[in-house]
Amino acid sequence: MSYPRTQSNLSLALAEDRLGIPSVLFFVMSAATPLTVVAGVVTTGFAVTGLIGIPLAFIIIGLVLGLFSVGYVAMARHVVNAGAFYAYISQGLSKPLGVGGSWVALLAYNALQVGLYGLIGAATQPLLLQWFDLDVKWWVIALVAWAIVAVLGLQQVDVNSKVLAVLLVTEVLVILVFSIADLGNPAGGTITFDTLAPGNLFTSGIGAVLALAVLGFVGFESSVVFSEEARDPRRTVPTATYLSVALIAGLYALGSWAMSVAVGPDQIVAQSGQQQSELPFNLAAQHIGTWIADVGHALLVTSILAAMISFHNTTARYMFALGRERVLPPALGRTSHRTGSPVVGSMIQTAVGLAVIVIYAIGGWNPVVNLFYWGGTAGGMGVLLLILITSVAVGVFFARNPSGETTWRRAVAPWLATVALAIVVFFGLRNFATLLGVPEDHPLRWGVPIVYLITVLLGIIWGLVLRSSRPEVYATIGLGARSVTVSASADTEVIAR
Repeated sequence: MSYPRTQSNLSLALAEDRLGIPSVLFFVMSAATPLTVVAGVVTTGFAVTGLIGIPLAFIIIGLVLGLFSVGYVAMARHVVNAGAFYAYISQGLSKPLGVGGSWVALLAYNALQVGLYGLIGAATQPLLLQWFDLDVKWWVIALVAWAIVAVLGLQQVDVNSKVLAVLLVTEVLVILVFSIADLGNPAGGTITFDTLAPGNLFTSGIGAVLALAVLGFVGFESSVVFSEEARDPRRTVPTATYLSVALIAGLYALGSWAMSVAVGPDQIVAQSGQQQSELPFNLAAQHIGTWIADVGHALLVTSILAAMISFHNTTARYMFALGRERVLPPALGRTSHRTGSPVVGSMIQTAVGLAVIVIYAIGGWNPVVNLFYWGGTAGGMGVLLLILITSVAVGVFFARNPSGETTWRRAVAPWLATVALAIVVFFGLRNFATLLGVPEDHPLRWGVPIVYLITVLLGIIWGLVLRSSRPEVYATIGLGARSVTVSASADTEVIAR
């Protein structure tokens, strides 16, 4: 099989030189959904774990992920590929394991993306009823969001980044406004730092808190996914990655600490349990006015929409990377002549989203618990597992290929990050039922990890099949844009024979 060597080769590449540091940063931070985490994950963490040290947990996880990013972005200088985890694991550990990792990535990012359709429907439904007296089903709202994401997914990547820029900046501003208002109205008239004290985190239950905190960062790793479309990837990707980790950690720590100051450290657990995700909005209404709470609710909806756009783009690019290297059907490796977007992968992701919305609507299942919460937690755990495996892959890659990197970047940071991440993964799996909000004997408690294990094993088997039956495809695994050149050379040799 051969690819065209003419102008149609443009359909085998993503659009180059489109994204600067701010654009990549917008994609990354939008996927993390800062306002959703501050309103939902933080309050849930306080209520479920009973620990008040969550602000410190975000700082610690930020440091761990910053440590991981040292080797992660260093490898980006040597392996440029839209399928970041897939390429790094393939080049660092083995190609069959890389294929297995790619299948886990597709499953995890799809779960994260489609889960948000349930949340946006549930979050928008009461607002339409309150503001316009419209009683709209959640799935109708989800379909509107689905259509917006579908259209944007086929546009130029910089068009998506501009949309995300507007949504993200307003989202961050409202978190800052909420936090300043909380700190300006401390319970008892005094600002306290109790929730930042190590003694309130390093106690029983710390595992669940750390695991919950790390799920709030999911999306930061997608910076490398856009390396092929970035301007000066050697500078853009590292800068965007470090900035995103620092800003996300800062926002989460500030937002959660400010809430504890406003309510009081001794009351934050009880109030989080009673008011749940409405706590930050109720505090804003109390301190500033109901209008700011309404603005916050509206921006919560746009925060979810921004994350959907970001995860859609990430998932489509993973499909593109696998199609370009013919690990999956080659049609997935095609991009639009006009926009440079991975059109087939985007359309498949759109179809998956539509199918999930329709199935849940017909089934009458809870869009928040059964779709968003379970899907988001399961997807986040899949990404966390991939981050750990990738950290090992980075360490092994640089052990074999120092590539001019410093000892800190190629040896010390990757292995320190691996140890820290292994501890977080252990706690995450140990407390997975708590994260899902289900009892220990619930089928999902071990069902989700087992599904990921089966997925990676099936991917490994497929990689081994490719090695024995299609060696020319196996040779291109993890090569990124270079895979087209390698496969073209192989086809030429076959024709010559």
